[in-house]
Amino acid sequence: MSSQALDASVLVLNRSFNPVNVTTARRAFCLLCKAAAQVVDTEDEGLELHDFESWQELSELRREMDLASEHADFISTVSYELQVPRVIRLLFFDRLVKRRAAFNRRNLFARDENTCQYCGQSFPTSELSIDHVVPLAQNGRTCWENVVCACTECNREKGGRTPRQAGMELIRQPYAPKADPIIKLKLRREKYRSWKQFLDDAYWSVTLE
Repeated sequence: MSSQALDASVLVLNRSFNPVNVTTARRAFCLLCKAAAQVVDTEDEGLELHDFESWQELSELRREMDLASEHADFISTVSYELQVPRVIRLLFFDRLVKRRAAFNRRNLFARDENTCQYCGQSFPTSELSIDHVVPLAQNGRTCWENVVCACTECNREKGGRTPRQAGMELIRQPYAPKADPIIKLKLRREKYRSWKQFLDDAYWSVTLE
């Protein structure tokens, strides 16, 4: 099996089709095999529900007839190929889960889109650092509203000063995201376009980890 395909993201809905979280394809297949979830397929301009067996049959048909989306991922087993679902629905879970976006480096870089908040240039994660807008030495806090991504050069220029003291400007004020920044980035990719119809305004008012 392709480990990259198994690590792909899958949107998880509750039984009422409300989003509850995002998991990996590996975990999604476990739920499907246990008959604890079903695939919600929107690839053919409709909405179809599949258990593991019917999803396997559809996957084989799409592969043989070259009907799968160009953005589809497949995993190969000894006897068949299986398309990675983008959305699954839990069959025995009705609750809505309210969570906050986890305050960590990954989500911070996603919130700021790997862009230095002083010079406005994008950088790979390895070339970005975390800057306290109001330095800790000046009683600044380590929180969403006081940390931003900064490139090495801008961070060095700013030093232990506030942007005003350093004669620098933020391109955007830091903020606490209302939803998982990673999800927002994924929604920009054609690969995850099927998520959009389930992630409405009501959903974005519920914070996630």
